[in-house]
Amino acid sequence: MSTTVIVAAAIVAGDPVRVLAAQRSYPAELAGLWELPGGKVHDGESDVDALVRECREELGVDVRPTHRLADDVAIGAQTLLRVWWAELVRGEPSALEHQAVRWIGREDINALPWLPSDAPVVAALHADWPGPADNVRE
Repeated sequence: MSTTVIVAAAIVAGDPVRVLAAQRSYPAELAGLWELPGGKVHDGESDVDALVRECREELGVDVRPTHRLADDVAIGAQTLLRVWWAELVRGEPSALEHQAVRWIGREDINALPWLPSDAPVVAALHADWPGPADNVRE
């Protein structure tokens, strides 16, 4: 059995830097919890291509993945979550497949109820939050 890879984007914008969080609308047991936007990597698709595609489909925006955020996170016996930092290139994020989207600052991370599987991602966000010197685009 092959491993399924899920990619997610820590999309950054602004000064001070903010990250886009997305509120799940389904399945019922996860609805209302927050995550970083993303989705499944299809056969023959690179992580970066999947991330760009998922952000277009879910948010209606173009992003440029820049570098990985932490290590892979196992979210099941055969599923890995792989998170990338990404710059917002074009568009204003819309909740096309989520209940809501929200720009959050570093101080807001712990105020959201995140998916339980995202705990390592939330810790990595705290540890690797970009500073003003990182030249993040508006």
